[in-house]
Amino acid sequence: MKLAAARKSFLPLPSLPKSGSIAGVRHLSGELDVTHKPLPPPTTTSAAVTEIVSVLKTTDHNDWNSNSKLVEFLHTPPSPTSLLKITRQLGSTEKGLHFLEFFKTNSSGLSANPSSLSFTFQAILEQAMRDEQEADVPSKLFELFCFAKEGKIPLSINAATLLIRCFGRAKMLEESVSVYKELDPDSRNTNVVNLLLDCLLRGGNIDRGFKVLDKMLKRDSGVPPNKSTMDIVLSALWKRIWVERRMSVEEICELLVRFFEHGVFLDDVWFTKLITKFCRSGKCDKAWDLLHDMLRLGGGVEASSYNALLSGLGRERDFQRMNLLMNEMKEKEVKPNVVTFGILINHLCKCYRVDEALQVFEKMGGSEPDGVLVKPDRVLYNTLIDGLCKVGKQEEGFKLMEKMRMENGYEPNTVTYNCLIDGFCKAGEIETSLELFDQMKKNGVVPNVITLNILLNGMCKLGRVSSGMGLFAEMQEKGLKGNAVTYTILITSFCSVNNIDRAMTLFNEMTENGCSPDAKLYCSLILGLCQARRMDDASCIASKAKEAGFGLDVICYNALIGGLCRKNKIDEVHQTLKDMEESGIKPDHYTYNTLISYFSEKGQFTAVRRVMKRMKDDGYLPNVVTYGALIHAYCLAGNLDEAMKIFQNMSSATNVPPNAVVYNILIDTLCKSDKVEDAISLLDEMKDKGVRPNTKTYNALFKGLRERNWVEKAFEIMDQMTENACNPDYITMEILTQWLPTIGETEKLRSFVEGYEVSTSTA
Repeated sequence: MKLAAARKSFLPLPSLPKSGSIAGVRHLSGELDVTHKPLPPPTTTSAAVTEIVSVLKTTDHNDWNSNSKLVEFLHTPPSPTSLLKITRQLGSTEKGLHFLEFFKTNSSGLSANPSSLSFTFQAILEQAMRDEQEADVPSKLFELFCFAKEGKIPLSINAATLLIRCFGRAKMLEESVSVYKELDPDSRNTNVVNLLLDCLLRGGNIDRGFKVLDKMLKRDSGVPPNKSTMDIVLSALWKRIWVERRMSVEEICELLVRFFEHGVFLDDVWFTKLITKFCRSGKCDKAWDLLHDMLRLGGGVEASSYNALLSGLGRERDFQRMNLLMNEMKEKEVKPNVVTFGILINHLCKCYRVDEALQVFEKMGGSEPDGVLVKPDRVLYNTLIDGLCKVGKQEEGFKLMEKMRMENGYEPNTVTYNCLIDGFCKAGEIETSLELFDQMKKNGVVPNVITLNILLNGMCKLGRVSSGMGLFAEMQEKGLKGNAVTYTILITSFCSVNNIDRAMTLFNEMTENGCSPDAKLYCSLILGLCQARRMDDASCIASKAKEAGFGLDVICYNALIGGLCRKNKIDEVHQTLKDMEESGIKPDHYTYNTLISYFSEKGQFTAVRRVMKRMKDDGYLPNVVTYGALIHAYCLAGNLDEAMKIFQNMSSATNVPPNAVVYNILIDTLCKSDKVEDAISLLDEMKDKGVRPNTKTYNALFKGLRERNWVEKAFEIMDQMTENACNPDYITMEILTQWLPTIGETEKLRSFVEGYEVSTSTA
């Protein structure tokens, strides 16, 4: 580029934002870099500099060659510092370029000090950064750079720094690299390489950036890394590479060890962040190795970094290495703080090792031989109280709360009371929980929604749903609104007692109050509505759950299919099965047994066989429920032979032992078919196979024996029933009172009711 062309293209440049303000420019390049070659002392006084600047500003540049003061000024070559000061004060890039040409053309001492042009050009760059009307500063600076390169004007290190920084912010990565290459290799230092590295990594050129880094990390590197290098690389790792180009934890650790080998170590903030990140990614082993690599190579580790690793080990329940780490802290004279002990105690309590947690707590008092005097805080007390309550030691938790208040002056807060109230609720001591709740309010501790939920859950589990609703209403009046958990507890409780109307009222209230139901609540409602046979409402809630983004699980689908089968809505059953399949939920044993029971009851045995085939194809073998449904269906259809065939197949071929339900179905059918002897034979088989008869078994036999008027056998069965401690129900008494008194056996009936043997005497 010709100088005249350069002048023509340079219009006034706009001022930069704060990051590139005049103060920022002076900070970057206003002073000579300390690594630059030492310059000769200035030969021009400040007054002389001011005079020369005045002449340059008031005289047309075409007349500078004829100005005696300027000629005299150049007669003795000015120092680079003087030229830097003069060019800075000219006020525009254009005048700076004119001065550079004038100086280059007329000075005879350039060969003596080549830095003169470098510092003059540096001042021109600074002025270009300050000009207020230029629209595209980076582009104009690149034009200036090209002009200097063509004119073989060497760059000062500050000029190179200014250009690399500006190009880097503009994402002009190739231009930044060009500037770096143009810089004299002897002038390159760690700071300028850091700047190039930062530009490349921020600009997304990760591969090139890491090539630069690799050269810095070599053992014989002329520009070794420093703390700034590490900060640049870690910032890139944290903000960019872990998102766009994921480096493995192993690669990151290898990179950091190379820094350690150069004596550059992680500060406490970065080390804590990295260890936390590694541990949460399941890489506690690598975090452990990195900490010990840093110690081995001479770095120091603070308590917060140890705490981060302790937390990770605690989540993995690796108490052995937690103890090793605590011992290392003592050896390295790193004093554990209250957070250190809090982490250890918290994880011990989560694993229900509360006795060990209490031992650690005692060491904090400094009384133990290996103890450390650290004052526990309220958080640590709450952790221990919660741990004690979770293992059923709520009384000890209460005593610890009193100790916290008396010995350390910490008043219990909401968390403290919540832990204790929860402990007593889980122990079934709801009255004690309510007393603590009253004490909490008297002491000015404000209950929160967690307090409310704990108490509601405790009350509802004990069947005190009405009391729970009263408490909820009281808290609402005081401004404490329930959340999704609150409504879930209440709605689930009302569903469990089949009060579906109240559950639906609460559900509507919940949505009106802006609380979003969760998957658990939708499931509870669907199950309750299906149990109450309100299938239209159940389907509506299922649709709302899907609209809210919650997929139904197999339990909900089974409830819907079962409810629709009971309502004989087979078309909707097929649609539900289709929805289930499209949602990626596979039918299970319960699903298939429900369908088999339905089709069996309807006598649709072709459909039964089709469902059983698919059931087997999906890897589910028929179980006792499946066979029971089939046997019941054939019995209802009057096909007793087929029912018995399936029963015999159960016992021999499929290795599925019949249960009392299957025996009862067959015994009842046999008795109704006047095959009482076969029914009694099945009763004997039940005893042989260890299947306990129940009241339904005996009732079916009593009906058959009554039809035969087989009273002696009835007395034997009555004695068996008494011997097996199987209490008669109203059906038993109805059968026997309609039969025995009519044949004069009222006393036998009375003895049976009173639990005495009745078969010793004849009828």
